[in-house]
Amino acid sequence: MYYAAPIARLLEELERLPGVGPKSAQRIAYHILRSEAEGTARLAEALLEVKRVIHFCPRCFDFTEGDLCATCADPERDAATVCVVEEPRDVVAIERTGGYRGLYHVLGGVISPVDGVGPEQLRVRELLDHIAEGTVTEVVVATNTTVEGETTALYLARMLKPLGLKVTRIASGLPVGGDLEYADEVTLGRALEARREL
Repeated sequence: MYYAAPIARLLEELERLPGVGPKSAQRIAYHILRSEAEGTARLAEALLEVKRVIHFCPRCFDFTEGDLCATCADPERDAATVCVVEEPRDVVAIERTGGYRGLYHVLGGVISPVDGVGPEQLRVRELLDHIAEGTVTEVVVATNTTVEGETTALYLARMLKPLGLKVTRIASGLPVGGDLEYADEVTLGRALEARREL
């Protein structure tokens, strides 16, 4: 299909976004073309501003606008507990639960030999530096339950347990409202392993 050069360029850039294929890119591009100039200008300014003012927190590596992120700057947070996650979006997911009051550490990915990502490409050294400060007593490993996430969790546990820390792993199992008959064997097995007394 033929597109004018500016539209083709917009489509090309939109398709670089994760989860945006050719059809989605076309829908977004047509939406932008139909929108008022002010709306498009607001979108462009929001994109430029986020790149200009947002950076990684030097302590936990979540996104922040200030010197430290809101979590690291909060004196009410439990500095003895650090939850290790893969990406900043995982911090948002855990914070939405309202059930965790400790600090975070964002690895920036997971160990994935297929993709050429080893522990040295992640922020493991920074985690060890944080622990060396002496306030951390428990590390909660909250990586995804993918093969790479499990590999990363096991690697971290082997590194951290000899330091005398309590290393825990988030439980995995059935979602609320899920039916047993539709659960795969691994998920159902983990749900049984993580059972608790009522």
